[in-house]
This record gives sequence, structure tokens and C-alpha cells, in this order.
Amino acid sequence: MGRCSIPILGFVLLCFVVAAAGATGGANYLKYKDPEQPLGARIRDLMKRMTLQEKIGQMVQIERSVATPDVMKNYFIGSVLSGGGSVPAPKASPETWVNTVNAIQNGALSTRLGIPMIYGIDAVHGHNNVYNATIFPHNVGLGVTRDPLLVKKIGEATALEVRATGIPYAFAPCIAVCRDPRWGRCYESYSEDHRIVQAMTEIITGLQGDLPAKSRKGVPYVAPGKTKVAACAKHFVGDGGTVKGIDENNTVISQTGLFSIHMPAYYNAISKGVATVMVSYSSWNGKRMHANRDLVTGFLKDKLKFRGFVISDCQGIDRITSPPGVNYSYSVEAGVNAGIDMIMIPYNFTQFIDELTNQVKKNIIPMSRVDDAVKRILRVKFAMGLFESSLADMSLASQLGSQEHRELAREAVRKSLVLLKNGKYAAKPLLPLPKKAPKILVAGSHANNLGYQCGGWTITWQGLGGNDLTVGTTILDAVKKTVDPSTQVVFNENPDSNFVKSNQFSYAIVVVGEPPYAEMYGDSSNLTIFEPGPTAINNVCGAVKCVVVVVSGRPVVVQPYLAKIEALVAAWLPGTEGQGVTDVLFGDYGFTGKLARTWFKTVDQLPMNVGDPHYDPLFPFGFGLTTKPTRK
Repeated sequence: MGRCSIPILGFVLLCFVVAAAGATGGANYLKYKDPEQPLGARIRDLMKRMTLQEKIGQMVQIERSVATPDVMKNYFIGSVLSGGGSVPAPKASPETWVNTVNAIQNGALSTRLGIPMIYGIDAVHGHNNVYNATIFPHNVGLGVTRDPLLVKKIGEATALEVRATGIPYAFAPCIAVCRDPRWGRCYESYSEDHRIVQAMTEIITGLQGDLPAKSRKGVPYVAPGKTKVAACAKHFVGDGGTVKGIDENNTVISQTGLFSIHMPAYYNAISKGVATVMVSYSSWNGKRMHANRDLVTGFLKDKLKFRGFVISDCQGIDRITSPPGVNYSYSVEAGVNAGIDMIMIPYNFTQFIDELTNQVKKNIIPMSRVDDAVKRILRVKFAMGLFESSLADMSLASQLGSQEHRELAREAVRKSLVLLKNGKYAAKPLLPLPKKAPKILVAGSHANNLGYQCGGWTITWQGLGGNDLTVGTTILDAVKKTVDPSTQVVFNENPDSNFVKSNQFSYAIVVVGEPPYAEMYGDSSNLTIFEPGPTAINNVCGAVKCVVVVVSGRPVVVQPYLAKIEALVAAWLPGTEGQGVTDVLFGDYGFTGKLARTWFKTVDQLPMNVGDPHYDPLFPFGFGLTTKPTRK
């Protein structure tokens, strides 16, 4: 008995080793690559295999134009982005996009550990960088709808179109609470009221998928498969409250004010499993948000239990100092120690890598801070399924600009319009317009300009004028499609009064507004309508019954023209589907939109928000006339 016990024990051990090897794939088994393993175990296994250089590489996000496969491989780059207007080719097809993303991804996968990169893009009102994508109304219009379900559907459609080009990460939504329309990013904000902004965070579930029941608070979630994208709540925090609406400026407000107005939407975003949060360029009471450890780490990460990763804005750490980059060593130290996990560099990445490496080796930035950042980045990548499905394919190419998505955008346009005036006397409304009339005039700088309709963040960062930027329907084209075949439509962008008087028009539609802009280039101290808009209003509305449609990213000065105008419509920045405007002008659908922003009388009143003691608006928050549809 005793003599045979050793061989038997050896045989049992051998069987156990063989069985274990069979179950794990033998010596080549990597726990972090096993989707059956718990998320935490996969992260820990991968982390213990990583060198400092590999960890720092994960914290780096670079621009597509410098992201060669060799750069990805040699520097272990964790993320790539397309900035505004950064495309692989003019009017690039989904196939060109997919091939570009996959080439970069293959560079990342060729590294020792094969950690996939995450590719991000600003899809802030649809997949707006990409030719032929559906461009939805900007957020300023969507807030008017007060329809979270509609916004969720827009998130779902946007996710499909982003994925159609091989991209799994969208820098959206912007959940700023714009308190001053002079701010050049005000159109990226749903409302001056945080409650509307909170409701609109439902777009996150559209982008990422519905959070499963009993999910842990703060854990990032992206639904399995290739139809969803990681979302990004931005810009943390207070970016909509800067002094005089100056972009990247200082938000002067008490802690109570910051937490009651600007913070609430982040509670909703985190409760919906948002994967990432982007930090604001702005300051709070003089302290740059990119260096604010109390809010980024102390509140967002520790108090709110956010477990995704925090990403800087583009060159955001450089702007911790003034002028930007004047003390880069300090900027790296302050930004990373504040709790920023991924740094959007986007070009001079070797400078950042060298500086961070040096500071970690000198313990200026503790290794624990780097490990926290990398764990968070890996958690999001594992949650997205990137390790199991790293490469994109063409299976969703038909989703880009699909008819179903364009119909959804058209619905969003209809619901985002606000009727501010209808007839010089309430008893004699002008709208809805008759489709059958002998001759009508369409005028104004924005009537036949798809780029102006879409606004900034469309194809390029600042947006474009004209009709060749992408595929869509201008308001003029929509009018022609809507009226009776017997109605003559005359277009004159800027007619003189003699032309108007001599043509015996039944009525006129004048479409005016702002030119495209984004960020600081849109900051405005006067908020006036772009010329020749005012001239067109005066010449046309002084001679014939007119409806003025204002295409703008915010309320603008209209009081001087109001007496001449028969009807006034705020159309915001409706996007590619101009037919949504005529659907309501001509009565196929009724006006339902209610202002989500206060419409001021003069800029001297600003900032002015609902509830302020000096509240004296031209049109108050929540205002909006309604009409009934006339179609059978």
C-alpha cells in the first residue's frame, strides 16, 4: 500500500496538470485575453505584465494624421482621434474610414501584449465629420423638444453611423448648462435649465445601450456587439457658466451654484454607465478644471464612484498655464495628478511621454496614479469588447445616412422649431402657410445653404457654407417639394424692395441667421443676425406678408424687426433635413416646441436666465405658440 502511494499520487498530479493545461490553453494562456474571466481579473493580469512604457502609452491619445502603424507599435499608443475635419480623404466612404481605422489598430495589435487602441471622434449632432452622414439638429434645438425618447433614438442612430465607419467611441454628449448665449458653444447645450439637460442625458443610453439591472454605480457600460459606442460626458464642469460667455474663461460661482446648476447632469450620466468624462478648458473661481484635483478625483472619482476614464480636452493640459505650454512640466504634473487618465495631446506625443516617464521615475507623479489611469482605460476597453473584436468591418456601411435616420432627423427638426409670433393680430395667423398660391418668394442668406443649416462641427471644425459639404435638403429645396405644383417659387437671396413690390407675391419666407462657427470663434458680444439678413427682412417684410425663419445657434437680436415680421420661427441649427422645417411651416405637422432658452430683448440684459430677479425677456423660457396640423 505504502509503496504504490507515490506513483499513484504522481499520476493524479500529472492528470491534474494535463487537465489544467487543456482548460487554459497551456503555456500560451493569457488570462486577460479570456472573455470568460471576470473583468477585474483580466485587468489585474494585464497590468502585472505591463512595463512603465506600455502603461504610459495607454494614457496617450494622438491625432489620426500622426498615428502611423509604426508609431502605434513603438510607443504603445492607447487611443487615436479624428479632430474636427480630420478625415482620411475628402468625402471618404465608410470603406475608406474602416480601412484607415483598421490599419492603425493593426499597429496597436502588433505590440508585445496586443492591447487594442480606442478610436474616438466628435459625433456631437450625428456623425458630423463624415460625408453623407445624417446631421441631426444641434443640442440647442433638441432641448426644445423636451423629448428624452427622441434623443435616445438619435443616440442609437448616431452610434450605428459612427460604427459604420469603424469607430467605437464618440465624444458626446455635451451636457453643459449654457447660462449666457454669448458663449460660442451655446448651441452644444440643451438648455439653460439643468433639469432639461439632465433629461437629455438619455442620449447616453442610445449611444451605449441600456444599463443592465443591478449594475454597480459608476461602472462603464457599452452593450455587446458592434452597434454601440462608448460615450463621453463633457465638459466637466461649469463650462456653460463662464464670465460674459467667453469660451475657456472663468466660471465665477459659489460651490452651491456649481453643484446645483452645472453638476446635476453628471449624476445622471454616471448613473447611466457613461464610459468617459472629458474635462473642461474653463476654470472655476480661478482654478483650471484640468488641474482641479478636488473635483476630478475628490468628487467625480471618489464621491460619485465614477469608474470609467477621465480624458483631457484637446491640448487641455497645455492650457493649465497662460500662455499655453509655457511650463509643460508643471502642466503634466498638475493635469495627471488632478486625475486625468487619458491625455488628448494630439501631435507632440513624444514630449508628453518623455516628461511623464521622467516624473514617474522621480516620484513627482506616483506610480499609483499611473496605475489608476491605466486600470480605468483598460476597464473601458474590456467593457467595449475591444479585446474580443478589435477590427472593424463593413457590415454597418448601409447605416450611414440611411433613410430611416434621415426621417428621424426630420422628426427632430419638426419638434425643435419654436413659433415665436404668428400674425400681427392673434385673430389673423399667417401660419400654417397655404401650399397653393400663385407666386411666393423665398429669400435670405440661409434659405439655400446646407452648411449654414448644419452650423459648426459639420464636416470641418468650424463648419462650412454652401451646398457641397455633404448630402441633405436645404429649406429652399424643401419648400419646392412641399408646395402645390402650380405654385411658382421665386428665390432671391437679397432682393430690394422694388423687386418685392413689383412681383405681386402671395407671401414670402425669409430665412436668415448666423454663419457657422465653433468654440471661441463663435463668442459674440452683439448676437446680431448675419448680413444681408437684416436687409432682407426690411426689404421683404416691409412689402409683403412674411414669415422669418431664424437659423442660429442661440437667441439673437430680433426686437428691431419684430413689428415688420408677420410670423417668426426659431429653427436653431436643424442639420441636413430641411424638410422638417417645411413640414411645420405648411401645416403637415403642428408647432409644438417650447423655448429651452430665454430669448432676450437686448444683449445688455445678459446674462439673464429664468428665475433671475431682473428677468425681463422678449420671449420667456418655455414660450412657444402652437398650431394644429391641417393635413387630412
